[in-house]
Amino acid sequence: MSSNRKTAIIVGVLIIISAVTYMIGGVFLKPIMNAPDYLTKLAPNATRVILGMFIELITGISVVFISVMLFPILKKYNETIAIGHIGFIIIEAVMIIVSEIILLSLLVLSQEYVKAGAPDSSYFQTIATLLINVRFWNADMVLIPVGIAYLMFFSILFKSKLVPRFISVWGIIGMIIFLGVVLFGIFNNNPGILYKFESNLAMVSIPGALSEIVLAIWLIVKGFNSSAIAPNLEKQI
Repeated sequence: MSSNRKTAIIVGVLIIISAVTYMIGGVFLKPIMNAPDYLTKLAPNATRVILGMFIELITGISVVFISVMLFPILKKYNETIAIGHIGFIIIEAVMIIVSEIILLSLLVLSQEYVKAGAPDSSYFQTIATLLINVRFWNADMVLIPVGIAYLMFFSILFKSKLVPRFISVWGIIGMIIFLGVVLFGIFNNNPGILYKFESNLAMVSIPGALSEIVLAIWLIVKGFNSSAIAPNLEKQI
């Protein structure tokens, strides 16, 4: 098996892991974070919150490994875009870490709020409102480097024909729509539009997410197009 075939399989598996952990993290956290009484719900669900945090961190780790694995291949076709891709992925990972720090801060605040007897009106709610909105805004902002990184990735795939072009075109269109939804939420002061997934507009982003899954399955089953790979990249081991 060639090194590039192994890379394709690993990248495909990592894409699926990142998608699955993102969804599982949401299952753990969204029912609490999206609830009107989240400040009282966080403390008694501390274990669930911490598990959700670690699962989301796995998503961040996975995407970094994906970009690192892809870099040696992508740079042969466009080194500038390949560097840009890994740069935006690193930004994504850092913002995910920031998001989890905010989550832990909310958890501590919730514990103190419950200890204080959950007063009806206090600085607890003011701080909580600020923190949760910062987390929601961060959830939107992190999607901008994600969308740009994947646009770069799919553009190289399209030009290089490393995978069938219908997957690349699907991915490019999906990411443009994805970024459009994110920017719509930002300009309309609707933080967390995709994270909350409460708006019908968020459904429009599904094709972009599906393009990643289709790409992952293709890479696992078929791998990169060997005829499109630069000769010096294809090494038998």
